[in-house]
Amino acid sequence: MPSVNSINNLYSKRTLAYSCAKIVLPLIILSFVACENNMKKIPALRKKQVGIETGNDIESYYSVDAKVKAKLTAPYMLRYLADSPYVEFPKTMHVDFYNDTMRIQTKMDSKYGKYFQYSERVFLRDSVIVKNSITGDTLKTNELWWDQKKQQLYNDKPSYIFKKDGTKLFAKDGLEAAQDLSWYTFKKVSGPVSVPENGLPK
Repeated sequence: MPSVNSINNLYSKRTLAYSCAKIVLPLIILSFVACENNMKKIPALRKKQVGIETGNDIESYYSVDAKVKAKLTAPYMLRYLADSPYVEFPKTMHVDFYNDTMRIQTKMDSKYGKYFQYSERVFLRDSVIVKNSITGDTLKTNELWWDQKKQQLYNDKPSYIFKKDGTKLFAKDGLEAAQDLSWYTFKKVSGPVSVPENGLPK
């Protein structure tokens, strides 16, 4: 992901106080009012100076130990230059996850995405779908977090897992899962569950 630099350039409270102290005595009351007003304007000034960069036809790669693990594409991007920089993808976002042979193993789509640079996490919202291209397992939910460092997905929202054999699982209070859906843990589960002939998996 692209790095972001802050562009805040504000006067400090000490500078403003010093300026007021230099005002002659007859104007001391007026200067106090002026300083107080300036102090109140600081938050607004900071807000105005937060820059926004835009981009079209975005393509970004995520790698670990020089190996490409994921490719993110989006038609439009907004990058906010703030103290805690982040990037928004308001017009859909798509991610391809690769296995060790550089084959696309899993695909992830959502109508909205938000990338947090410092924590290396992505928040996805609205019609979130994650599908393993090899096993056919598909996760559907309305909100989902993707932790790039841990290569995991998680949420606390109702979620569904649709398996290739037609089995449907419902996680009422969310789940944790590998980003390739090779494993997943539900906080609460309902619906039919496939059980192997030799009993429950250990």
